[in-house]
Amino acid sequence: MKDYQTLKRNLKKDLSTLRKCKVALLGDSATQMLATAIKGEGVERGVCIDLWEAEYNQVERQVMDRTSLLYTQDFQYTIVFQSTHKGMEQHALLKEEEKAKWAEERLSFVRTLCENSKTHIIYYNYPEIEDTVFGSYANKVETSFTYQVRKLNYQLMQLSQECKNLFICDLAGIQNKMGRDQLFDSAVYINTELLLSLDALPIVASRTLDIICAIEGKGKKCLILDLDNTLWGGIVGDDGWEGIQIGHGLGIGKAFTEFQEWVKKLKERGIIIAICSKNDEEKAKEPFLKNPEMVLKLEDIAVFIANWKNKAENIQEIQHILNIGFDSMVFLDDNPFERNMVREHLPEVTVPELPDDPGLYLEYLYSLNLFETASYSTADQDRTRQYQAQAQRATASQTFTDEKAFLKSLNMTSVVRGFDKFNTPRVAQLSQRSNQFNLRTIRYTEAKITEIAQSDAYMPFSFTLDDKFGDNGLIGVIILQKQGKDTLFVDTWFMSCRVLNRGMEDFMLNTIVDAAKRAGFKHLIGEYLPTPKNQMVAKHYDRLGFTPIKRETVQQYILDVAGYQPRECYIHSTV
Repeated sequence: MKDYQTLKRNLKKDLSTLRKCKVALLGDSATQMLATAIKGEGVERGVCIDLWEAEYNQVERQVMDRTSLLYTQDFQYTIVFQSTHKGMEQHALLKEEEKAKWAEERLSFVRTLCENSKTHIIYYNYPEIEDTVFGSYANKVETSFTYQVRKLNYQLMQLSQECKNLFICDLAGIQNKMGRDQLFDSAVYINTELLLSLDALPIVASRTLDIICAIEGKGKKCLILDLDNTLWGGIVGDDGWEGIQIGHGLGIGKAFTEFQEWVKKLKERGIIIAICSKNDEEKAKEPFLKNPEMVLKLEDIAVFIANWKNKAENIQEIQHILNIGFDSMVFLDDNPFERNMVREHLPEVTVPELPDDPGLYLEYLYSLNLFETASYSTADQDRTRQYQAQAQRATASQTFTDEKAFLKSLNMTSVVRGFDKFNTPRVAQLSQRSNQFNLRTIRYTEAKITEIAQSDAYMPFSFTLDDKFGDNGLIGVIILQKQGKDTLFVDTWFMSCRVLNRGMEDFMLNTIVDAAKRAGFKHLIGEYLPTPKNQMVAKHYDRLGFTPIKRETVQQYILDVAGYQPRECYIHSTV
């Protein structure tokens, strides 16, 4: 974690090559240093935060006035810091019967902001202040400030489920970790109106950028684990599966068990778990198969690689199987030599500097917040199974010398449908996660997907893919926008990289051309907007037979619908 001065110095660097992100910051106290920290942390993440800071304590005016700069500027994110401290001042001046309504009124204001704003809203929740007016009895007194703050934080979580553009930045959780005396300095506040300490500012800025990066599709997708002295204590090759240190009793084995419980929760949330170990594979798998104290089982592991090659090479193999970016991976290893080797050869992989004491692993990893997400659905729970099937496909493909024969052997089918209540969360999530196979890299909220589904101006398509190894679930989306009577513009085309090289893009094009013909359209217009991550689709439209169109600012392509000949593929539709 960089300190405040380092973040401030970042702003003197050349930011012209960084991707810009327009952000509004509203606060009821001094926010200048918070703004600096957010912009400086943006540089750390490769983002130029173009930040507009509202005037001091003008939150309500900006939100309630529909002609304010908050609404007239094209912001992508609105960050709101309404502090516990100012809330306590307001609460203290209320009549007794009004104090019980403080949380509801504040919540109503946040709801109004969500309904009026088209931006993503990042709202800081409320760290508690123990004013000891009632002591612990405050939990029984609805009018007490402690009761109201706890009620408000709970209701904010509920509101964020209802309002898809609302994201809660957990300032209360940061205080729980740091302690109030480290988060807030009374002497500094009295003289400056600054509510966050210099030590807290980088942490708050980091958590804020975690949310922005997750929404922008830059979240971590895969956790790669060493085994000996990382997942369990001891060396399985020497100690045997019976002798490794693991279990719920006292001692170091307890630390490894709780670490495995955390990994298991990540797997259940949808993070891909992979093993990368210098070991004999048979020996490495024995604890998973035979040791009853193991929390993780082989079915929790998407890719298992244990051999005597260097770990950077094995991580490259994992990346090849999973078809995800190296910057989506986190590698945990107790050995400093192995960590440094991976950092040197694969600098995009995140390699935390694990503490020497395994008992400190979890608290250290909690502080890094490595796996922030902007969405979650029950489909995420199937991700391990899907990637296990992907590994099986990779193995099976090596037995075929003829690619066509291999593709035919997969017995692939796809369900093509529009957007509905069932798949809308997954469509929005895939739009946020897809970076490499994404022609225009536009991110959609669930609300926007619902709006598109209900509009006559669009023709939306979602695609699943199933084969003999398993169901990949929803893996691709195309959104066609109607432009006059003759033309459809490919507003969106993205696809999961785990289904690359199976002819899915040919199948998707066949599908949309057929739909265009039936609807009477004559042309498809495609567009490629380059990003640092989507170079793999730079020639996508060329390969599919589109003709380039010269434009001043963007590269577009046109396809004649009437003259189109369906492309060969081995995927059968179950529309």
